[in-house]
Amino acid sequence: MAARHTLASGAVITALALTLIALLIPVDGFGDRATAVGAGAAGDDDGGGIMSTAYGPLTPADRDFVRKVRLAGLWELPAGRQAMQRGTRPSVRTAGEHLVEGHTDLDRQVIQVGQSLGVDLPNQPSEQQRTWLGQMTRAQGDEYERLFVQLLRRAHGKVFALLAGIRAQTRNSMVRTLATSANATVLDHITVLEDTGLVDFDSVADPVAPSSPAGPAAPGGGSPIPAASLS
Repeated sequence: MAARHTLASGAVITALALTLIALLIPVDGFGDRATAVGAGAAGDDDGGGIMSTAYGPLTPADRDFVRKVRLAGLWELPAGRQAMQRGTRPSVRTAGEHLVEGHTDLDRQVIQVGQSLGVDLPNQPSEQQRTWLGQMTRAQGDEYERLFVQLLRRAHGKVFALLAGIRAQTRNSMVRTLATSANATVLDHITVLEDTGLVDFDSVADPVAPSSPAGPAAPGGGSPIPAASLS
Protein backbone atom coordinates (compact mmCIF):
# COMPACT_ATOMS: atom_id res chain seq x y z
CA MET A 1 0.00 0.00 0.00
CA ALA A 2 2.80 2.38 0.96
CA ALA A 3 4.66 1.52 -2.23
CA ARG A 4 1.62 2.35 -4.37
CA HIS A 5 1.22 5.67 -2.49
CA THR A 6 4.89 6.49 -3.07
CA LEU A 7 4.61 5.75 -6.80
CA ALA A 8 1.48 7.87 -7.11
CA SER A 9 3.12 10.75 -5.32
CA GLY A 10 6.16 10.49 -7.58
CA ALA A 11 3.98 10.55 -10.67
CA VAL A 12 2.18 13.67 -9.48
CA ILE A 13 5.45 15.44 -8.75
CA THR A 14 6.86 14.49 -12.16
CA ALA A 15 3.73 15.73 -13.93
CA LEU A 16 3.87 19.03 -12.06
CA ALA A 17 7.54 19.47 -12.95
CA LEU A 18 6.91 18.81 -16.64
CA THR A 19 3.99 21.25 -16.64
CA LEU A 20 6.13 23.93 -15.02
CA ILE A 21 8.88 23.45 -17.61
CA ALA A 22 6.35 23.64 -20.43
CA LEU A 23 4.97 26.91 -19.05
CA LEU A 24 8.35 28.51 -18.53
CA ILE A 25 9.74 27.91 -22.02
CA PRO A 26 7.13 29.92 -23.97
CA VAL A 27 7.20 32.72 -21.39
CA ASP A 28 10.95 33.16 -21.86
CA GLY A 29 10.60 33.14 -25.63
CA PHE A 30 7.79 35.71 -25.56
CA GLY A 31 9.82 37.91 -23.24
CA ASP A 32 12.65 38.05 -25.77
CA ARG A 33 10.25 38.97 -28.56
CA ALA A 34 8.57 41.65 -26.44
CA THR A 35 11.93 43.20 -25.64
CA ALA A 36 12.84 43.28 -29.32
CA VAL A 37 9.54 44.89 -30.27
CA GLY A 38 9.89 47.48 -27.54
CA ALA A 39 13.38 48.41 -28.64
CA GLY A 40 12.29 48.84 -32.22
CA ALA A 41 9.30 50.98 -31.27
CA ALA A 42 11.53 53.55 -29.58
CA GLY A 43 12.85 54.78 -32.92
CA ASP A 44 14.67 53.80 -36.08
CA ASP A 45 17.73 51.67 -35.28
CA ASP A 46 20.75 52.87 -37.26
CA GLY A 47 22.69 49.74 -36.33
CA GLY A 48 25.27 51.66 -34.30
CA GLY A 49 24.29 50.16 -30.96
CA ILE A 50 24.86 52.01 -27.70
CA MET A 51 27.82 54.37 -27.93
CA SER A 52 29.87 55.76 -25.06
CA THR A 53 30.18 59.57 -25.00
CA ALA A 54 31.40 62.20 -22.56
CA TYR A 55 27.74 63.03 -21.87
CA GLY A 56 26.59 59.49 -21.16
CA PRO A 57 25.50 56.47 -23.23
CA LEU A 58 24.00 57.30 -26.62
CA THR A 59 21.38 54.83 -27.80
CA PRO A 60 19.88 54.32 -31.28
CA ALA A 61 16.67 55.94 -29.96
CA ASP A 62 18.68 58.98 -28.82
CA ARG A 63 20.28 59.37 -32.24
CA ASP A 64 16.93 58.89 -33.98
CA PHE A 65 15.45 61.64 -31.82
CA VAL A 66 18.31 64.06 -32.60
CA ARG A 67 17.88 63.47 -36.34
CA LYS A 68 14.11 63.97 -36.11
CA VAL A 69 14.55 67.29 -34.33
CA ARG A 70 16.76 68.40 -37.22
CA LEU A 71 14.20 67.12 -39.76
CA ALA A 72 11.41 69.03 -38.04
CA GLY A 73 13.24 72.31 -38.54
CA LEU A 74 13.98 71.56 -42.19
CA TRP A 75 10.31 71.84 -43.12
CA GLU A 76 8.82 73.91 -40.32
CA LEU A 77 11.22 76.83 -40.89
CA PRO A 78 10.16 77.32 -44.54
CA ALA A 79 6.53 76.70 -43.54
CA GLY A 80 6.79 79.46 -40.93
CA ARG A 81 8.40 81.89 -43.39
CA GLN A 82 5.64 81.18 -45.89
CA ALA A 83 2.95 81.85 -43.27
CA MET A 84 4.58 85.17 -42.38
CA GLN A 85 4.41 86.23 -46.03
CA ARG A 86 1.09 84.73 -47.12
CA GLY A 87 -1.02 84.82 -43.98
CA THR A 88 -3.92 87.27 -44.06
CA ARG A 89 -4.87 86.71 -40.43
CA PRO A 90 -2.54 88.35 -37.89
CA SER A 91 -2.75 85.17 -35.78
CA VAL A 92 -1.47 83.05 -38.68
CA ARG A 93 1.43 85.42 -39.27
CA THR A 94 2.19 85.29 -35.54
CA ALA A 95 2.22 81.50 -35.65
CA GLY A 96 4.65 81.68 -38.56
CA GLU A 97 6.93 83.99 -36.60
CA HIS A 98 6.99 81.60 -33.65
CA LEU A 99 7.83 78.69 -35.94
CA VAL A 100 10.75 80.59 -37.46
CA GLU A 101 12.08 81.85 -34.13
CA GLY A 102 11.65 78.55 -32.31
CA HIS A 103 13.20 76.34 -34.96
CA THR A 104 16.04 78.77 -35.68
CA ASP A 105 17.13 78.41 -32.05
CA LEU A 106 16.38 74.68 -31.90
CA ASP A 107 18.19 74.05 -35.19
CA ARG A 108 21.27 75.81 -33.88
CA GLN A 109 21.17 73.63 -30.76
CA VAL A 110 20.61 70.34 -32.58
CA ILE A 111 23.51 71.02 -34.96
CA GLN A 112 25.77 71.54 -31.95
CA VAL A 113 24.45 68.34 -30.35
CA GLY A 114 25.04 66.40 -33.55
CA GLN A 115 28.61 67.63 -33.79
CA SER A 116 29.35 66.96 -30.11
CA LEU A 117 27.89 63.45 -30.17
CA GLY A 118 29.03 62.48 -33.64
CA VAL A 119 25.49 62.09 -35.01
CA ASP A 120 25.15 62.62 -38.75
CA LEU A 121 22.22 64.94 -39.46
CA PRO A 122 19.98 65.30 -42.53
CA ASN A 123 20.24 68.46 -44.62
CA GLN A 124 17.06 68.12 -46.69
CA PRO A 125 13.41 67.61 -45.68
CA SER A 126 12.03 64.11 -46.11
CA GLU A 127 9.84 63.23 -49.08
CA GLN A 128 6.74 63.43 -46.88
CA GLN A 129 7.74 66.85 -45.57
CA ARG A 130 8.29 68.11 -49.12
CA THR A 131 4.79 66.88 -49.94
CA TRP A 132 3.33 68.93 -47.06
CA LEU A 133 5.23 72.03 -48.19
CA GLY A 134 4.00 71.48 -51.74
CA GLN A 135 0.40 71.23 -50.54
CA MET A 136 0.70 74.54 -48.74
CA THR A 137 2.39 76.22 -51.70
CA ARG A 138 -0.47 75.20 -54.02
CA ALA A 139 -3.24 76.20 -51.61
CA GLN A 140 -4.75 79.67 -51.81
CA GLY A 141 -6.50 82.11 -49.49
CA ASP A 142 -8.46 80.68 -46.59
CA GLU A 143 -7.67 77.12 -47.67
CA TYR A 144 -3.96 77.86 -47.35
CA GLU A 145 -4.26 79.21 -43.80
CA ARG A 146 -6.39 76.30 -42.63
CA LEU A 147 -4.08 73.77 -44.26
CA PHE A 148 -1.00 75.42 -42.72
CA VAL A 149 -2.51 75.39 -39.23
CA GLN A 150 -3.84 71.85 -39.47
CA LEU A 151 -0.66 70.29 -40.83
CA LEU A 152 1.57 72.01 -38.30
CA ARG A 153 -0.75 71.42 -35.35
CA ARG A 154 -1.06 67.74 -36.18
CA ALA A 155 2.70 67.37 -36.57
CA HIS A 156 3.43 69.07 -33.23
CA GLY A 157 0.83 66.94 -31.47
CA LYS A 158 2.61 63.79 -32.62
CA VAL A 159 5.87 65.03 -31.16
CA PHE A 160 4.75 64.95 -27.53
CA ALA A 161 4.86 61.17 -27.09
CA LEU A 162 8.37 60.98 -28.55
CA LEU A 163 9.63 63.87 -26.42
CA ALA A 164 8.20 62.38 -23.23
CA GLY A 165 9.77 58.99 -23.89
CA ILE A 166 13.21 60.35 -24.70
CA ARG A 167 13.19 62.86 -21.83
CA ALA A 168 12.23 60.14 -19.35
CA GLN A 169 14.56 57.37 -20.55
CA THR A 170 17.72 58.86 -22.04
CA ARG A 171 20.90 58.58 -20.01
CA ASN A 172 22.69 61.16 -22.16
CA SER A 173 22.70 64.62 -20.59
CA MET A 174 23.05 66.46 -23.91
CA VAL A 175 20.10 64.60 -25.43
CA ARG A 176 18.09 65.29 -22.28
CA THR A 177 18.78 69.02 -22.56
CA LEU A 178 17.76 68.97 -26.23
CA ALA A 179 14.52 67.17 -25.36
CA THR A 180 13.75 69.80 -22.71
CA SER A 181 14.31 72.63 -25.20
CA ALA A 182 12.27 70.86 -27.88
CA ASN A 183 9.41 70.33 -25.47
CA ALA A 184 9.23 74.06 -24.66
CA THR A 185 9.35 74.93 -28.37
CA VAL A 186 6.64 72.43 -29.30
CA LEU A 187 4.33 73.64 -26.54
CA ASP A 188 4.76 77.26 -27.68
CA HIS A 189 4.01 76.32 -31.29
CA ILE A 190 0.94 74.29 -30.36
CA THR A 191 -0.35 77.26 -28.36
CA VAL A 192 0.04 79.85 -31.14
CA LEU A 193 -1.42 77.49 -33.74
CA GLU A 194 -4.47 76.91 -31.55
CA ASP A 195 -4.77 80.66 -30.97
CA THR A 196 -5.58 81.07 -34.67
CA GLY A 197 -8.96 79.41 -34.06
CA LEU A 198 -8.46 77.30 -37.20
CA VAL A 199 -7.59 73.95 -35.64
CA ASP A 200 -10.01 71.14 -36.47
CA PHE A 201 -9.62 69.18 -33.24
CA ASP A 202 -11.72 66.25 -34.47
CA SER A 203 -9.29 65.73 -37.33
CA VAL A 204 -6.27 66.15 -35.06
CA ALA A 205 -7.58 63.58 -32.59
CA ASP A 206 -8.62 60.91 -35.08
CA PRO A 207 -5.81 58.42 -35.81
CA VAL A 208 -5.12 57.51 -39.43
CA ALA A 209 -4.97 53.80 -40.25
CA PRO A 210 -1.38 52.78 -41.13
CA SER A 211 -2.62 50.97 -44.25
CA SER A 212 -4.32 54.09 -45.61
CA PRO A 213 -2.18 56.00 -48.12
CA ALA A 214 -4.02 59.25 -47.45
CA GLY A 215 -4.87 61.12 -44.30
CA PRO A 216 -8.04 62.98 -43.32
CA ALA A 217 -9.55 65.46 -45.70
CA ALA A 218 -8.00 68.90 -45.67
CA PRO A 219 -10.05 71.84 -44.41
CA GLY A 220 -12.18 73.38 -47.14
CA GLY A 221 -12.26 70.18 -49.20
CA GLY A 222 -8.64 70.38 -50.33
CA SER A 223 -6.11 67.63 -50.73
CA PRO A 224 -5.94 64.96 -48.00
CA ILE A 225 -3.69 65.73 -45.05
CA PRO A 226 -1.20 62.91 -44.42
CA ALA A 227 -0.69 61.63 -40.89
CA ALA A 228 2.02 63.86 -39.48
CA SER A 229 5.05 62.85 -37.49
CA LEU A 230 8.21 64.43 -36.26
CA SER A 231 10.08 63.07 -39.23
